[in-house]
Amino acid sequence: MGTQDQKRTILIVEDEKALLEILKTNLEESGFKVLTTTNGVEGLEALKKHQVDLVLLDLLMPLMSGFDVLEEMGKKKIAVPVIVLSNLGQQEDVNKIKASGAKEYLIKSDTPISVVVEKIKSQF
Repeated sequence: MGTQDQKRTILIVEDEKALLEILKTNLEESGFKVLTTTNGVEGLEALKKHQVDLVLLDLLMPLMSGFDVLEEMGKKKIAVPVIVLSNLGQQEDVNKIKASGAKEYLIKSDTPISVVVEKIKSQF
């Protein structure tokens, strides 16, 4: 029963509501605690308020992009691992993301939810 205390918290920052719900459900079923936000501004707020073990981050969102979130995390020295999940697949985007410290870059259309969950599990 002690495992409840050790649940890892995943913050999902994703504006696509259907995908957000599917990811949340799958991660919760895999034993994670899940926080969700639908834009970068809310994502950064959640990082300030909560102890988060990993961020699953979209890039193209309203109010603040994932690129900006990564930049702010760097400036504020928020050292939480990030996995980017986006449909941007150009090499320059991938390079920019890796340079900003993201652990993984997954392309939504090419990556089944089960693979996303496995990538997250492999971070711990």
